[in-house]
Amino acid sequence: MNPAGPAMTPFAALHHRPGRPLLLPNAWDHASAVALAAAGHAAIGTTSLGVAAAAGLPDGAAATRAETVRLARRLGRGDFLLSVDAESGFSDDPDEVAELAVELAKAGAVGINLEDGRADGTLAPVEVHAAKVAAVKAAVPELFVNARTDTCWCGLDDPEPETHRRLAAYQRAGADGVFVPGLAEPAAIARVVAAVSVPLNILWTPAGPGLAELAALGVARVSLGSLLYRSALAAAVATAAAVAAGEPVGPVPGYAEVQAFNER
Repeated sequence: MNPAGPAMTPFAALHHRPGRPLLLPNAWDHASAVALAAAGHAAIGTTSLGVAAAAGLPDGAAATRAETVRLARRLGRGDFLLSVDAESGFSDDPDEVAELAVELAKAGAVGINLEDGRADGTLAPVEVHAAKVAAVKAAVPELFVNARTDTCWCGLDDPEPETHRRLAAYQRAGADGVFVPGLAEPAAIARVVAAVSVPLNILWTPAGPGLAELAALGVARVSLGSLLYRSALAAAVATAAAVAAGEPVGPVPGYAEVQAFNER
C-alpha cells in the first residue's frame, strides 16, 4: 500500500496505518450510529441489510435507494466519519450511480461501498462495475470508493483467480480500496494483500482470523457488516424470553441515555 500523503482525506488515512486496521462497525439507524461513535469509533459504516430489514425491504435488490440516502442525510451531520453501503449503486447505469454518490457526499458521507454481486447470486460484468467506480471517482474525487467483489459468495469452485482479476480492474478504474467479503483463509488473504496496491477490507466472521491476525496479514480495514444488526435482533428476542422466564436481564442503556442520542 502507498503511504499516506498530504492530500489524503482523514477517512482514507485511517486505511494507511500498518498494523492498525480500521475496525469499521456498521449502523442501521441514528441511535446505533451515535452509540458506536460514543463508544470511541471515529468512523461508522452503514449496513445495507439493516437499512433494508428495518424498512421491510429486501437487501441487495436495489430497493432501498431512498432509505439509504435518507439515513445518510441524518448521519452525515454527526461527529464521526460516515461510509455508506450503497449495494451496487441501485443501478447499472454509471451516470446514475455517480449521481447517487454526489447525493451521498452532499449529505456528509466520506466513503461508499459498491458491490458487484447481484440479487440472483451472480456477479455483474467486471466492465460494468469498473465503469461505476470510474464514474463515481470522476464525479466526487474525494469520496473513498471501496470496491467490493462477491466472488467468494457466488458459488465459484475456485474464486481466487476471478477475485484477483476483478480487484485489478477496480483498482485501474480508480478504487481507493477493495473489499472481499467471505475471504477468510489466511494464506489467501495474504496473497490478495500482496497483489493489490490499495487497502484491503475484510469482513470479520467468527470462524475467520481475529483482528490481530488480520492486522499481521496486512489487512487495512475490517468491517462488521450486518453482524451488529443481527446481534441486536438476537438480543431483543433473548431479552423478551428472559423476562418471560423470570430470568435477569443484562445491563442496557437507560431511557434518558437513548433519548440524548437525538441531540447528537
